[in-house]
Amino acid sequence: MTELSGRTALVTGGASGIGAACARELAARGATVTVADVDEVAAKTVADDIGGKAWAVDLLDVSALEDLTLEADILVNNAGVQSINAIETFPPEKFRAMMALMVEAPFLLIRAALPHMYAHAFGRVINISSVHGLRASEFKVAYVTAKHALEGLSKVTALEGGPHGVTSNCVNPGYVRTPLVTKQIADQARTHNIPEDEVVGEILLKESAIKRLVEPEEVAALVSWLASPSAGMVTGASYTMDGGWSAR
Repeated sequence: MTELSGRTALVTGGASGIGAACARELAARGATVTVADVDEVAAKTVADDIGGKAWAVDLLDVSALEDLTLEADILVNNAGVQSINAIETFPPEKFRAMMALMVEAPFLLIRAALPHMYAHAFGRVINISSVHGLRASEFKVAYVTAKHALEGLSKVTALEGGPHGVTSNCVNPGYVRTPLVTKQIADQARTHNIPEDEVVGEILLKESAIKRLVEPEEVAALVSWLASPSAGMVTGASYTMDGGWSAR
């Protein structure tokens, strides 16, 4: 598959999980991929495997992104973290950090990439949102707020980018088999006061019609299609991959 041959892509949080799967799939389709991650060693490992480049970057340092210029045809905003606490005990500094990572950093990266995309009359902005960009859950105030904000950012980008050949979409998976989700299990057990071995069925998959976790490669397959020429008329959309959760 060479439909992305000659295209450059940047994937944030690209050293593991969904990001690594996206980087591998985009490279397999011909793109030259930059793997951006705070973990320099892991980013370089993935980049070396796919013949790409590694960019060690701390996206929490948003001021360093303000004057950035990106020559990327495809931008995948994937980096994210989770924190589980009731609103009244949620640390304000953690809330601000999650907004910076999952809203402000994507805004700044889009801002840095659009001039190149506009100049070449082609661009794909793909934002890894979540079913929590469309639905809410208790004890995830920062994550839900950030993903809802990312949805708005994506839609405005779609409207402004459309006349210039740039599309912008969100991918909205349910719980994906990644380290981020694995790390949640203990926190969910503590917050809901249930055993850890009950968390997946009773909490994570409770609302899903299909009772399994999403695989990172499934998300990557959708991302690669959205990056392709075939998706040129797809913009401003949010693609759920949640096993039927949002059908309720």
